[in-house]
Amino acid sequence: MATSPSAARPAVGGVSVARYVLGVVITVAAVYSQYVVPSAWPPALWLYGNLPGDLFVVYGIPIAAFSVLVGAGPLRGWAGRLRLAAYRGLGWYGSMLLLALVITLGLAIVYEAVDPAALQLLNRPNPALTQAAGDPWFWVGFSFVIGAIEETIFRGWIYGVWQSKAAGWVGPAVGSSAIFAALHLYYGTTYGIAAPLIFPSLFLLGFAFAATYHETGGNLVVVALLHGLFDASAFYYAFIDPGVGLLLRYLPMLGGAVLALIYYSARTPTDGPRPI
Repeated sequence: MATSPSAARPAVGGVSVARYVLGVVITVAAVYSQYVVPSAWPPALWLYGNLPGDLFVVYGIPIAAFSVLVGAGPLRGWAGRLRLAAYRGLGWYGSMLLLALVITLGLAIVYEAVDPAALQLLNRPNPALTQAAGDPWFWVGFSFVIGAIEETIFRGWIYGVWQSKAAGWVGPAVGSSAIFAALHLYYGTTYGIAAPLIFPSLFLLGFAFAATYHETGGNLVVVALLHGLFDASAFYYAFIDPGVGLLLRYLPMLGGAVLALIYYSARTPTDGPRPI
């Protein structure tokens, strides 16, 4: 049985809207600064031009800001309801990725009909993959660290507080997922007019993770692992073994889509409204 929105909301105390918005603004500014500051002020490369410095700005500043402004309330359910989180998390992950694949294929058909040359932009080097070329195994493992950090920020704090103050969960899931996708600016600067082929997956992944957080009362463990797997599969495909990389990407997607189908098929009218 799906949990109700009221039962799924972790306690967030008396977090004010102003403090929450300030945390979001600081997060957006910190992430976008990596695209603007080094080119506008070259001396900043001493900070942004290395992994520890870049991580400090992009993740350390948002974590510090939310810790002070919001606190740990939205994170209190981070390890709760693991069985439910595994089942529903994989279901949301698979179904949303499958939907993203369908949307992407549809967009590719439109591009092929309108501007086939635009598809060639997708052959440009991916900045996130380029930096991993020297040590791909490190980045396969580090993907799970980044997954945990990003889920703490985007689902734990940004979505968690928003959901706690809203009448329903879908609006906050859409809004926070849009923020999550928009902050991956390097896809837009790299792929230009072909970037819309990338963003459906980012948005729908964010939505899947927000839905899992909602249904489990704030579990972050499962979504962090799925997030890490998604990223790790790209590094595995590009540098280690393309066949295994494809399996890591698409087997969980297909398995999760089957679980979602089973879940919805087994529900009865007495279970109440189905989550979107």
